Amino acid sequence: MKVVSVQVFGHLQVMEKRRKKPVLVVLSGAGISRESGIQTFRDSGGLWEGYDVMEVATPEAWASNPSKVLDFYNKRRVQLAGVEPNAAHHALAELEADFEVHVVTQNVDDLHERAGSVRVLHLHGQLRQVRPEDDLGLDDSGAITVGSNEVPGPEVALGDVDARGVQLRPHVVWFGEAVPMMGPASAIVAKADAVLVVGTSMQVYPAAGLMDFAPADAPLYMVNPDRDAAQGCGKSLTEFYHVPASEGVPLWALEMRRKFP
Repeated sequence: MKVVSVQVFGHLQVMEKRRKKPVLVVLSGAGISRESGIQTFRDSGGLWEGYDVMEVATPEAWASNPSKVLDFYNKRRVQLAGVEPNAAHHALAELEADFEVHVVTQNVDDLHERAGSVRVLHLHGQLRQVRPEDDLGLDDSGAITVGSNEVPGPEVALGDVDARGVQLRPHVVWFGEAVPMMGPASAIVAKADAVLVVGTSMQVYPAAGLMDFAPADAPLYMVNPDRDAAQGCGKSLTEFYHVPASEGVPLWALEMRRKFP
């Protein structure tokens, strides 16, 4: 029988810990995409180029006027195609060389992915995807990318159906719908060595509940140009960067490299 001394075993544990990349979890919201030119409902009192949120982003809106809902999301995809990731998105993607970075985003755009981030979980679905209207959206298995052979796009209209003849709807979580990705997102936050909140104050539930899953010893950082966001966070912050995301995220990235050399 091979006997390993306590000292050697402890050394092996230390070596294994060094080999393991630190886990950074980023909770991102509308503010990080706003700097790329993505408009939000909150920027204009619940309106997006004249569209009322309740008329285009609820199950009731889909039931009463699906054409209007589809038109709204068609226009949002056009807008998305005309913008690019900013310095904040790129800084997060570059961290993946030295860290296990997980992005849990409330955004439906694909700017994190286009910047190069690999582990991105979308709480509220994705703008570039659709699914059959009888699919509850409990996961991404039924999602179809607009621009694929199945849905050439660029627009999606009434009459665009899946192989069974079921109408396609945006693969997004509307106001009043459940957020099925909260479970996987909670599990990701629970293994964080450090957490960054950027572009959101994490005050709106259910997403705000993710903060409760962060390990007690994981430092919490926030990047937000709104100083009140830090007060509304409800958690003790290790550091608050009172600057836009494109400035603050690169600074935070430098701090992570110093903290986890």
